[in-house]
Amino acid sequence: MRVRALSVRIFRQFMRDKRTLALLFVAPLFILTLVYCIFGGTGSVPKIGTAGLPDTISGALRASSADIVSYDSEAAARAELTDRKLDALLTVSDGKPTLLLEGSDPSRSRAVMLAVSAMQRTTAADVFKPQIEYLHGKPGMSSFDAFGPVMIGFFSFFFVFLLAGVAFLRERTTGTMERLMATPIRRHEVVLGYLGGFGLFAIMQSALVACFAIYALGMYMTGSIWLILLVNLLLTLTALTLGTLLSAFAGSEFQIIQFVPIVIVPQAFFSGLFPLDGMSPWLHKLTYAMPLYYGGDALRDIMIRGEGFGGIAVDVGVLLGFSLLFAALNVVALKKQRAI
Repeated sequence: MRVRALSVRIFRQFMRDKRTLALLFVAPLFILTLVYCIFGGTGSVPKIGTAGLPDTISGALRASSADIVSYDSEAAARAELTDRKLDALLTVSDGKPTLLLEGSDPSRSRAVMLAVSAMQRTTAADVFKPQIEYLHGKPGMSSFDAFGPVMIGFFSFFFVFLLAGVAFLRERTTGTMERLMATPIRRHEVVLGYLGGFGLFAIMQSALVACFAIYALGMYMTGSIWLILLVNLLLTLTALTLGTLLSAFAGSEFQIIQFVPIVIVPQAFFSGLFPLDGMSPWLHKLTYAMPLYYGGDALRDIMIRGEGFGGIAVDVGVLLGFSLLFAALNVVALKKQRAI
């Protein structure tokens, strides 16, 4: 009877906790659906631009598994390659074939090389052996170098989100926030004060992660370390403001963890860690609502493509906008404590 009574109490406790039930039954289905949508597609074939190729070579290349786009001039094709609309450019100049790989994604480069190898098997391989060049990256670039920049942003975002959410929640549950709100301090001053205090540690953490990945692990790097620190700072600021905002809707540290499948996991899927080419267009639009998508894109542009501030200005602006939006919502959420 005592075992039965204890079991009944636990059952009723779970039934009253709707968030725990959602985490137990709904979250796995939600994550599995995301995995299906991302990895269940047919994928995409490499897109190769050509300029000045002989008809026999062009015909053999079109018979491969690649998407071939012909251009009238090499300059136009290079512009498309620079804009990341092509994975490679195959040209012939003075009788010498050249294969220029975009190079920022090793998996796409390997797919291009397989398509060119298939073309060579159907033609005179000894006659057509293109010289391999890279627009970005390097020969033998590892997958870690390709998705590493996104991982830098992800880890900074994830741990700062948890730190901010748990710490801000503790301020409320211990009564510190209630006593603070009983003073003449205004809501925006509370938000700025907490962001300043937590933000110092967030800055140190983001700088530590970035510098360790680049200088200790030897991650591929062509851009400015200061731009990387800027993007990482904005990512952690976004995570900080989002974590403090969501803590207003949690009653315990466990409920903060319950936000992870809804807030963090989707961002990991849409951040660029996994290929999004085979995703449905309507689902791909969700990436534009994910702060990690912009952070990962900016970090890749800096570290792999060597972009300056002009190349990441849009991503920086969006991340700053997310931070300001979440900070403003924090001010509104503090009305639960006291209307000033």
